[in-house]
Amino acid sequence: MHVHILGIGGTFMAGVALLARAAGHTVTGSDAGLYPPMSTQLADAGIDVMDGYDAAHLKPAPDQVIIGNAMTRGNPAVEYALDAGLRYVSGPQWLAENVLDGRWVLAVAGTHGKTTTSSMLAHVLQYAGMAPGYLIGGIAADLGQSAAMGQSDFFVVEADEYDTAFFDKRSKFVHYRPRTLILNNLEFDHADIFDDLEAIKRQFHHLVRTVPAAGQIVHNGADAELDDVLARGCWTPTVAFDGASAQGWHAEPLAVDGTRLAIRHQGERVGELEWALTGEHNAANALATIAAARHVGVTPTVAIEALSVFRGVKRRMELRGTPNDIRLFDDFAHHPTAIRTTLAGLRAGHHGGRILAVFEPRSNTMRRGVHAKTLAASFADADHVFVYDADLDWDAAAVFENLGEGLTRRSDLEELVADVAAAAKPGDTVVVMSNGGFGGIHGKLLAALAQQT
Repeated sequence: MHVHILGIGGTFMAGVALLARAAGHTVTGSDAGLYPPMSTQLADAGIDVMDGYDAAHLKPAPDQVIIGNAMTRGNPAVEYALDAGLRYVSGPQWLAENVLDGRWVLAVAGTHGKTTTSSMLAHVLQYAGMAPGYLIGGIAADLGQSAAMGQSDFFVVEADEYDTAFFDKRSKFVHYRPRTLILNNLEFDHADIFDDLEAIKRQFHHLVRTVPAAGQIVHNGADAELDDVLARGCWTPTVAFDGASAQGWHAEPLAVDGTRLAIRHQGERVGELEWALTGEHNAANALATIAAARHVGVTPTVAIEALSVFRGVKRRMELRGTPNDIRLFDDFAHHPTAIRTTLAGLRAGHHGGRILAVFEPRSNTMRRGVHAKTLAASFADADHVFVYDADLDWDAAAVFENLGEGLTRRSDLEELVADVAAAAKPGDTVVVMSNGGFGGIHGKLLAALAQQT
């Protein structure tokens, strides 16, 4: 069968492409403005990606068109597919019907940490010899790609609350029918889709309704919004982590930066995790992973062993280079909470030099200014903040006013790169934060920093 994917460069759809190829289909796709790591992954897989959304890409007609949720009415390829009566389906529905059916699905949901926790969980199951399949919105170093069919009944999926497609406005995750569900946290996001937090909580409640009584829900016991979701109706046994109660899973920091943790269950110490990741948010991700893995038969001891060698995920505090002894990290943070926890984790383990944050407010929620009131404070652990403020719907000067001389704003990318390169000194750490390609700023910064004299 020939399947053509519209929006193939998205983090989810690129994974669907790999799975469709693994299922024996001929796979092509269309997209515009691809960037690494998904563009590289598709190229390495030999999948033909056509630039833009020309109707000619669908001639001769494929057997099925898989339509990504970034596609809208008015898109030339979408309009042609509808007018020509082509068979089409959303990515999540295709995944549910062609990959997840009959398998033990382990889903990871929440506002933050989905990609990292999904990667940890797939890695732990793989380390334990369980040969899981997976589809994750990022590429973990230990997995090598964002999706794989696997060789067992187990399948790990990053369960996004974003809508499914222009013709299916339910959240993606309602398609997945998990038996093991992780709920990491819940905050307001995706202002282009949801009117308020209540609308998101309603979708999470729908997800909870799909988990069988024979399953398990692993949830953040310190998150009041998740407590509210579960209180609306839950028919599945639950296991908490990070809650105030001695019940459930807890991590006791043995190093200030979180690189050493005592793992406790029901108050009893079950092991010590020494690993490469930092911060309280990653400690919580580890607890959720250990608990979910235990539900499918992986002992905490083995899960801790696996996490001790976990090497992280691309674009999640990924070290891109150290030109002139300046560390340059790439991070996907695009919400005040994610920015704050990422920088706090970096600060806790930082030794010497300054932390320079380079931020692109790119997500739809950010561009609308939804988080304007809390944004500046989320950069508290940065010594200087560089903001790319082109084409925003809000006044960046006013939002970041309290940062004073610790702020540089630029609407020209080349000027921003020059400012960062001029400011950075040996021993400093530069963290680039964006959920997009940021105009190739990473390569530009590496080159500019390398030219310092």
